[in-house]
Amino acid sequence: MPLLLLRALMCISALPGILAIYQRPTGTPTTPEPLRYLLEPTSRTVVTQRGGTATLPCMLRILPPNYKVRWSKVVPAEYMEVVILISDGAHHKTYGPLGSRAQLRHGHRYDASLVISNVGLVDEGCYRCQLVDGLEDESISLSLQLEGVVFPYQTSQGRYKFNYFDAQKACQDQDAQLATYRQLYQAWTEGLDWCNAGWVMEGTVHYPIINSREPCGGRLLLPGIRTYGAKDKQRDRFDAFCFTSTVKGRVDFILGRMNFKEAGQACRRWGHSLAKVGQLYAAWKFSRLDQCHGGWLDDGSVRYPIITPRSHCGGILNPTVHSFGFPSKLQKRYGAYCYAPK
Repeated sequence: MPLLLLRALMCISALPGILAIYQRPTGTPTTPEPLRYLLEPTSRTVVTQRGGTATLPCMLRILPPNYKVRWSKVVPAEYMEVVILISDGAHHKTYGPLGSRAQLRHGHRYDASLVISNVGLVDEGCYRCQLVDGLEDESISLSLQLEGVVFPYQTSQGRYKFNYFDAQKACQDQDAQLATYRQLYQAWTEGLDWCNAGWVMEGTVHYPIINSREPCGGRLLLPGIRTYGAKDKQRDRFDAFCFTSTVKGRVDFILGRMNFKEAGQACRRWGHSLAKVGQLYAAWKFSRLDQCHGGWLDDGSVRYPIITPRSHCGGILNPTVHSFGFPSKLQKRYGAYCYAPK
């Protein structure tokens, strides 16, 4: 098995539900050699929010005379490893966009922990701290996870219009990115129940079901993450599952009976803009935005966020962001959800 793929599997195997997609390598299992240079971390998972600062721990047991520490990010879907930082203990050099936000903590001379500032959605994933001593090297893998929310997304033309790359762009346009399978699994454990199949980051297609029913594969199938497996990224078309985290700004609601154009003008009068779908979900998840009235969003959809279900809010039984779909932009029936950056 290629070394990079083995490292990716080591990082992935610590995540819940992932074994439903990734198969363990066959053959006689081997016992990993004990670490000589590096200390085993107390936890291999670091959790943060977008915009925060994350510290990935890496502690040296001994200091070889001439060594280097190499930090990289493993990208399993592309079978590649991206170098972030290389240090010889006295000096270091950073690489790429992530390197511009990364530095060694250097709490003491045995500390080679990586500190990432202003964490973004793209920073979530598997990282590797590698110590190189001449011809010898050893490494530890860690997982950086963001707190966030997963939401299903489709176009105004209806369901199943995205190939994989369209789905990626659609999520990015809504201040989000394609969710990973781990994030979709987590969302399912928190109550996400959705019939339409959608792309996730790994290039596979799934949908999460809690309440089995006829339109969602039948009543006899058990709840869980239903999977279509890997699909052709150019040809096959589905919806998207997007993931977003905290935002630096805030979402406000303007009550009124406006069409889409008037809603945008109302936001701009306050120096704001119509909120993106990901920004509304982030406000619902992290700021507990609770509003009964439907409002226009940047993509032309109309939605409203519910924290406390009540009878006069559409009869919704669970906290959610409810969607009215994509009504005619000429209808003067809705308010506006506006985003104000800080």
